[in-house]
Amino acid sequence: MAKNYFVQISTDPEVDPRKCVIGIACAAQAAIDGHTVDIFFASHAVRLLHEEFITSLDQHVSQETGWCKSMMQTLIDQAQGIYCSTGSQEVVGVTPDNAHEVLIAGLDLNWSGPPGVVALSSQADVVLTY
Repeated sequence: MAKNYFVQISTDPEVDPRKCVIGIACAAQAAIDGHTVDIFFASHAVRLLHEEFITSLDQHVSQETGWCKSMMQTLIDQAQGIYCSTGSQEVVGVTPDNAHEVLIAGLDLNWSGPPGVVALSSQADVVLTY
């Protein structure tokens, strides 16, 4: 029976990149397995949505070139929703106005904040945080 998953990643990928990648991989696996997935990137984890950052992450987590980006692509293709903290993106220099220059191509991003986290987590059957 399919479940509704809410995955939140708020770990700074500069501090613990493996933890961030595990969160992305678990969310992608849930989507592949046919579950409904909403994923929220907060704090400095919003950088995982940046094309340049996600492309360079493989070397930091001992994965083959392109692996991290392919996991993100799975989420872009199969997740119900991909969300980010508007304030956290702003701290790293990204706004809805310049997002197309920085974020992963094809990303249909939902800009939100604490109200989105609360709403999504309250509707989920399963909540995972990384």
